[in-house]
Amino acid sequence: MTAEKIKRRRDPLSPKPILDRKLLLKALEERRIVMKDIHLETFYQLLHRQRYPDLKSFVEEYYRNETIALDGSSTTTNIENDEKKIHGLKNPVSSTRKNTRRLPKAFLSFLSDPNNDFVTLTSTIDSRPTSKDGTTTKMAVRLQDGHLVESVLMRHVSEDGSRATLCVSSQVGCAMGCTFCATGTMGIRGNLCQGEILEQLVHADNILAEEMESMGNNCNGNSITSADGSMKRKSEQQLDCVRNIVFMGMGEPLNNYDNVIEACKAMIDRKRWNLGHSKVTVSTVGVTNNMRRLTKELPEVNLALSLHAPNQAMREAIVPTAKTYPIEDMIQALDEHMMALSRSKAADGTFTESERKTAGKRKRAMIEYVMLEGDTSSFECAHQLGKLCENRHLVVNLIPYNQTDVKDILSCPSEEHMKEFQRIVSSYGAFCSIRRTMGADIAGACGQLVVANEKKNQSTVSDIEDGPFQKKQMNFVNVKKFKKRDECHDPKDKWLKPLAICTGIAAACFFASLGSVMLRKVKR
Repeated sequence: MTAEKIKRRRDPLSPKPILDRKLLLKALEERRIVMKDIHLETFYQLLHRQRYPDLKSFVEEYYRNETIALDGSSTTTNIENDEKKIHGLKNPVSSTRKNTRRLPKAFLSFLSDPNNDFVTLTSTIDSRPTSKDGTTTKMAVRLQDGHLVESVLMRHVSEDGSRATLCVSSQVGCAMGCTFCATGTMGIRGNLCQGEILEQLVHADNILAEEMESMGNNCNGNSITSADGSMKRKSEQQLDCVRNIVFMGMGEPLNNYDNVIEACKAMIDRKRWNLGHSKVTVSTVGVTNNMRRLTKELPEVNLALSLHAPNQAMREAIVPTAKTYPIEDMIQALDEHMMALSRSKAADGTFTESERKTAGKRKRAMIEYVMLEGDTSSFECAHQLGKLCENRHLVVNLIPYNQTDVKDILSCPSEEHMKEFQRIVSSYGAFCSIRRTMGADIAGACGQLVVANEKKNQSTVSDIEDGPFQKKQMNFVNVKKFKKRDECHDPKDKWLKPLAICTGIAAACFFASLGSVMLRKVKR
């Protein structure tokens, strides 16, 4: 990509991701292939059970299993056990008695057709650095049109159990322009379709599957030797699939509303990833109208508001789009989402303390607050933030700032300062926590890997059609380099400056003489 321009907009997808239900249905309709919802659900369930092979292999495996079932030589349970042996993993999908829904032959022929313009996965992993402690892997996912997006796989291992969380991206770049965010320097280049969002989850599950297979080969009874040489119980390390999803990667999810909603529905589908509703969290900078749409369509999922400042003036200084969305309205929308599943309500529209506690057990509504050295992290702001959350069972998550490559020089307050900030907010009744920093040594903050890659590979020639990030980098980085390097210019250029100075002096003398002559004529 050294000479390739950074695209501002995305090209139409070709090939198309089979995980995008909307695109698949449109293609089937064009070919006049009738596909019932139950058949489509069965297809996606089987595709998931086979761990997303290419479509030709899927069809071959489908006919093989169908033949075994017709011969009576194997039951559905035996087939599932065979799959477990092949992959070395437990099946994360809820079990069914029997798969009695056969896929239409016309649909299977469509999948086998090499000209159908659909593939199982349209993206690849460009790089996947893992932190030194082994808890965090950051994937740079290369889309088919050359764009890069990021996903962060976080492993949480404790005595209470283990879980894997995936932070996914929903857009290439972001239009919100938050001053502390590396993605904000890129501008917006396009939306991800639902299939591309789901492919990030497939890639993460494949990484965990590789690790499980490797652990199986290194097992000694019920124990596993970890990277630091310590012995851990096998049950503590069984992270065979992602069980938590957070839309906190690149982009503003609610600006790509339809695709994000469809991706969420696929994630909580019990026949596929079977994630609990409360295990999916959508994070937004505060697109209030779509926050309320989300509450109506998917009230069970978690909603997180990236607030970052407790009053309108401060927020507008670091979040440019804040002028459109008043803080009070956003907090109200967040509270409405929190209480969406509560049916009882007082006449004046308020809820009792016990009702709010009950609602908090079902799902979470969260405020994310990045801790930046300066005014927004002052103790006065801590009191203002606490008052915003007072009498609401909202969770406040303080995020230590992870140094990113942005225009302003920013830093994180001390640990003691953050703990006092946390104590003040908690004093107003809110549950306030400081997020554990993960992946700092692998550029774990949103957009860092992509921005670093573009800085490394960008062309030295700026063009008006270049994306906003490359234009900015050319203005502030490469131009300065050109001034310091004579070899970047033509050798004749060294005479241009002296000639320009001489020309300026000659012109000044000419106009001075002309003025003197005119003055003499006027006096006569």
